[in-house]
Amino acid sequence: MFSNVRPDKRKPTLAQRQHQKMAESAHAYVRGNTARFYDWLASKSVQAALPQGPSVWICGDCHTGNLGPVSDLEGNIDIQIRDLDQTVIGNPAHDLLRLGLSLAMAARSSDLPGVTTALMLEEMIGGYLIGLAGRTERVDLKEVQPIRSVLVAAKNRQWRHLAQERIEDVKPNIPLGKKFWTVTEEERSELNSLVEGDGFRQLLQTIGGKEPKRVELLDAAYWMKGCSSLGNLRFAVLMGVGSKKHPEYRLLDIKEATLTAAPSAKGAKMPKGYADRVVAGACALSPFLGERMLAATICRRPVVVRELRPQDLKFELVGLEQSEAIAIARLMAGVVGRAHGRQLSREERYAWSHELKSRHGKGLEAPRWLWSGVLDLAALHEAAYLDHCRRFAMRQRRA
Repeated sequence: MFSNVRPDKRKPTLAQRQHQKMAESAHAYVRGNTARFYDWLASKSVQAALPQGPSVWICGDCHTGNLGPVSDLEGNIDIQIRDLDQTVIGNPAHDLLRLGLSLAMAARSSDLPGVTTALMLEEMIGGYLIGLAGRTERVDLKEVQPIRSVLVAAKNRQWRHLAQERIEDVKPNIPLGKKFWTVTEEERSELNSLVEGDGFRQLLQTIGGKEPKRVELLDAAYWMKGCSSLGNLRFAVLMGVGSKKHPEYRLLDIKEATLTAAPSAKGAKMPKGYADRVVAGACALSPFLGERMLAATICRRPVVVRELRPQDLKFELVGLEQSEAIAIARLMAGVVGRAHGRQLSREERYAWSHELKSRHGKGLEAPRWLWSGVLDLAALHEAAYLDHCRRFAMRQRRA
């Protein structure tokens, strides 16, 4: 259906694919529609009900698919935020609310009872507070098989696994077809200019620990990947670094940076360039990822260059058991808490923690702002998802 697509046919094909992906499940619809979340959040009554946290870099699109294992330059693995397209300096409560919505929809997609969602949101706050304090809670991975299996896979993965998964080959080329499409002459020229630039060489030096003697663009393709970002520029670039006979391969993800739907805090000082903002947010929230990223320009559009590593994976949360869902909620909230907390002083962490605790009821009760917000958002997205499916089905019938 989506074979190698000519450049002039990309837009309608990408739009069709986006509609299709968002129709796959209510959870997929939530992941692919950040704008609807922030449209709801813009209400003055909603804003008044939320706790006002310190202004820090936030993910801006903090759903379960955007958290996962990533590797640093030495090969150490940690679970961090792995997609920063929407990152801004803003209210950390926004990340908590969007994560809560995503977890609730994941529970729904796994046919778990409503009480599970209540338990998940309760555990979220506990996990977040532990992470905010800079501590890492030891989670029994036997209780969270979807997390354990991915982490085990991440530790054992090498270049051949990345190549086979991403480009379906270990040979130095990107096979055109369903996911990878032909680039234009202008795009290839721009990509060549990028890899010949000083900024790119500096990135490779940071990654490899030394200045590369030889850098060659072996192959490049337009990459149909993602959901909410479909329609923006995205390229897969295969690089050869070092000896021509025995090169080291680097696979790069080059992704267009755009205006965010996430609102920034009043008076927040952020880089003006979209790509510079993404890299700055990544360095603050996910240092393992930020050190492998570069802001650049392709075809007069801002892009973020990211080196892909075999360990960079994402969690697929389907078919969850109740105990798994609750443990995952606590674990993921802890990841977000550490990402926010590392930007704050001890006094600021204490004040934000105190604000969250002051809104927490006694016994088994998630904070009212979190529970009511997730409840409203789940109902809103469920209705919008069904309407999207209806419209998508009608388009399919006409086609």
